[in-house]
Formats: sequence, structure tokens, C-alpha cells
Amino acid sequence: MEHRISVISIIIEDTQMSSKVNQLLHDFGEFIVGRMGIPYKEAGVSIICVVIDAPGDITSSLSGKLGMLNGVSTKTVVSKYKAEKEG
Repeated sequence: MEHRISVISIIIEDTQMSSKVNQLLHDFGEFIVGRMGIPYKEAGVSIICVVIDAPGDITSSLSGKLGMLNGVSTKTVVSKYKAEKEG
């Protein structure tokens, strides 16, 4: 199965959605390479950057589910790098 490395940038404007965002990230945890979170208290938002190594449909699914949450914005960048992985 073809995997690509991607970065999903997440801005949480409604901090009550943080638990739902974290649950989704937990659900897709097997594909997450790393994450960095920045609480920007002065602006009242949280910013998370997530690096994943996954098939395109998994990346799209996670990004889409995050983007459907009220008060959450996402943008995904997909690398040109391709790797074949089992599973």
C-alpha cells in the first residue's frame, strides 16, 4: 500500500473542541510520526501540527473529520515522497 508523508496543520478556535481533536488524533495514532502543539493564549486559539505517514485515504479521512468540527480549521500538505508499506 502506498504511503505518503503529510503535515496536517490544525487551528482550534473553539477550545471546547480540543478533546474531540485529541480523540481523532488518538484514533489515527498508528500513522502519526509526531505532533507539536502551541497554545496561543493571547489569541485564544490552539495550534497543532501533525506529521503522518499514511495512505492517501487515511490522510484525507483524518483531515476531513478534523475540518468538520465546528471551530476547527485544517490544511494538509502532502509530500511527493512515496513508499510502499505492508498493511
